[in-house]
Amino acid sequence: MTSDPLMNTYKRQAIDFVRGTGATLFDADGKEYIDLLAGIAVCSVGHANPAVAQAVADQARELVHVSNIFGTLPMRRLAEKLRSTTGGWGRVFFCNSGAEANECAIKLARKAGSGKRYKVLASLGGFHGRTLATLAATGQPEKWKGFEPLPVGFSHLPFNDLRAFEEALDGETAAILVEPIQGERGVIPATLPFLKGLRALADRFGIPLIFDEVQTGIGRTGSWWAFQHLGVKPDIFTSAKALANGLPIGACIADEPYGSVFTPGDHGSTFGGGPVVCAAALAVLDYIEHEGLLAKTVERGRYLEEKLRQLSGVELVRGVGLMRAAELTKPVAFEVVSKLLQEGVVLNATSDSVLRFVPPLVISESQIDQAIGKLGAVLNKCST
Repeated sequence: MTSDPLMNTYKRQAIDFVRGTGATLFDADGKEYIDLLAGIAVCSVGHANPAVAQAVADQARELVHVSNIFGTLPMRRLAEKLRSTTGGWGRVFFCNSGAEANECAIKLARKAGSGKRYKVLASLGGFHGRTLATLAATGQPEKWKGFEPLPVGFSHLPFNDLRAFEEALDGETAAILVEPIQGERGVIPATLPFLKGLRALADRFGIPLIFDEVQTGIGRTGSWWAFQHLGVKPDIFTSAKALANGLPIGACIADEPYGSVFTPGDHGSTFGGGPVVCAAALAVLDYIEHEGLLAKTVERGRYLEEKLRQLSGVELVRGVGLMRAAELTKPVAFEVVSKLLQEGVVLNATSDSVLRFVPPLVISESQIDQAIGKLGAVLNKCST
């Protein structure tokens, strides 16, 4: 037996956070941190958001669980609210995570393929989850080791290489699955010609185009969904992470005919769409609307980009809204993250030369200034 009761699945920092407010976190010793990670693009409306906390408390006093054999008002209201964010289309399946939402999307595509179409074309470098099917869809072979054989039918093509996708399509292809911006790879945006080309290929072959918006959705890029500012509509897209500001919820949203593919018994989730998490998600969406966070995300994202470009040691800045990456001139990203944590800034590295910035959408310009000031000082030390 080991002394740690938790399984060894994360390389955790030696810090326990005990409290948060907005874009600020506090550890057990009372030390204050500016959060540029937001639980990996999750706590978008801020830690301990009062509106979300109130919605959770109110709903927990009314009804927590009845199973999906019955409906509840929070679930129906959230489904309608999500439909309103798309402009009026989509049927929703609720689950508990992004991986589950992507599982649902894959199952929809295969069910629509009537057993004849089962292959899914995905991207190298993409990330879609840790379940066996979503791990198979993830284009990072290093994550497959120890879990083979994975489910069959997944092909991985170079991201932004339309010709490669076209050449891989055949009569057994059930769907195309990509992220509009590859988050775990280091905030790599898809090009508009690539996404438009995939849309045309999906139409030509009569298969769904699926966008994984688990990290890019819920206002992260300055629109409700990344596909909206790109002007390329998917048939199916998935959401999770920021949807309930830290509570476990995922959603798969599908336009017709795919939204009507499932029949009772085809899919399910015991806790999916529970009243408490749906009440939280409704509060998140309402807060984003009422506080004008979509427009503010565009403004703060540009401000963050400008500040990053001014730093010595930063070679390239990419991304949209408050989903940004800084590519460094030297492979010191993990060292930078460690030293910044000591200075009271929470940040993340996706590789030895890339820093990822996905702060709460409520972060202020003053907080950005403070954090970037500390980042600049740490970069100078790490680059000498």
